[in-house]
Amino acid sequence: MRKVILAVAAIISVGFVSAAGAAEHEVEMLNVGPDGERMVFEPAYLKVEPGDTVTFLPTDKSHNAESILGMMPEGAEAFKGKINQEISVTFEQPGVYGIKCLPHYALGMVGLVEVGPNLPNLDQAMEVKNPGKASARMAVLFEQVGKADPDDGLDADQVNESKPASGGPDE
Repeated sequence: MRKVILAVAAIISVGFVSAAGAAEHEVEMLNVGPDGERMVFEPAYLKVEPGDTVTFLPTDKSHNAESILGMMPEGAEAFKGKINQEISVTFEQPGVYGIKCLPHYALGMVGLVEVGPNLPNLDQAMEVKNPGKASARMAVLFEQVGKADPDDGLDADQVNESKPASGGPDE
């Protein structure tokens, strides 16, 4: 009996260690971002690890967060938040995930979540057609893929600012 109790305790403690290692991230849904862009997720790009949770916060009204079909890895579950309501999503499958605010999708309200180092759906996700401004904004977000380390605390704007300045000795 004691061996059974110890085995169950070991299994439970492993579960707690796994859950404790997962990080939590927040993304605000905004009418105007810090750079003056209208209808944005802030940050619009995140790099996370499998098992991490992202909470989308309706900071401004009339927004939601939902997955973009064709921009999720195989086996990942689509999600759709309600307007003006917070939604938390745990990203288990490695890959890239396209996120949109349905009412403001054509106005360019999109985001991209990169999960883990292996991105089996990257090419497929990059081929998805997005309407209006979303197409140009998503192209900029795809440029961030693979550049930021989840532990360095950089958001997409900071990654852009960290590019080398022109006018170096090789120019």
